[in-house]
Amino acid sequence: MKTEKVLIAGASGYLGRHITKQIVHSEYDSRLIVRNLKKSGFNLSVYDVVEAEVTKPETFKNIFNEVDYVISTVGITRQKDGLTYMDVDYQANVNLIDAARAGGVKKFIYVSVLNGQKLRHLKIGEAKEKLVDYLKNSGMDYSVIRPNGFFSDMADFLKMAKSGKVYLFGDGKLKLNPIHGDDLAEVCIHAIRSKEKEINVGGPDILSQNEIAELALKACSKPVKIVHLPDWIRKVTLWTVRTFTSSKTYGPIEFFLSTMVMEMVAPRYGTKKLEDFFIKKVKEQ
Repeated sequence: MKTEKVLIAGASGYLGRHITKQIVHSEYDSRLIVRNLKKSGFNLSVYDVVEAEVTKPETFKNIFNEVDYVISTVGITRQKDGLTYMDVDYQANVNLIDAARAGGVKKFIYVSVLNGQKLRHLKIGEAKEKLVDYLKNSGMDYSVIRPNGFFSDMADFLKMAKSGKVYLFGDGKLKLNPIHGDDLAEVCIHAIRSKEKEINVGGPDILSQNEIAELALKACSKPVKIVHLPDWIRKVTLWTVRTFTSSKTYGPIEFFLSTMVMEMVAPRYGTKKLEDFFIKKVKEQ
């Protein structure tokens, strides 16, 4: 009989769904927080699902009862409900930490991003790292998971590859090893027992941006055509979106354009291959 319970916040998101799928087969019971019960699609005969707004702590009534651990993947991706990174990535997670501490939760696990300290000047990095600071000073036991990018983020390469060309800034030699949601979910669940406070993690294959572009073009059955753009174009694009759009619009663009000129290699983990992911995505389209 399972005796400990894990609360998964952000369960209906990309990573949250992978964690939810795997935790059923783990040693833990689970409870899922979702924004909309009907739209979540979870089987209520299998999962303990509760509806709450993480930006509104008054909706947390009884949610943390009998909860031993929390895994939060809460953060803005492409939401269009008027909320900012500070509203969600920071304040919503502060609400969860405060409620978890008051409820006697043993440990709080938060999924942030690799090289977070170097990304504090970005809107998303500012919010995420401010939250990490808050968690470290909360008095709770914690782990911060720092992935260097999901396979799903690499779909942008596929979008370009469909047109027959992939555009990169610089020479395309910078490397990264993005990780599949299933593999990252394992890391999050293992973190419950881990003594590590910060866990940097990536996928099994370290690839240059050129190699990722080639995999995407190959998956789309296109010849290898990679266009290397000068960095001034990236800088002008950044200035333009920051000047003429809101942070909700430019936040994801700012993050993508900034990490594209950073080495994003993390300790390797997992078995899922980016090449297989690309091939599967193309077949599904």
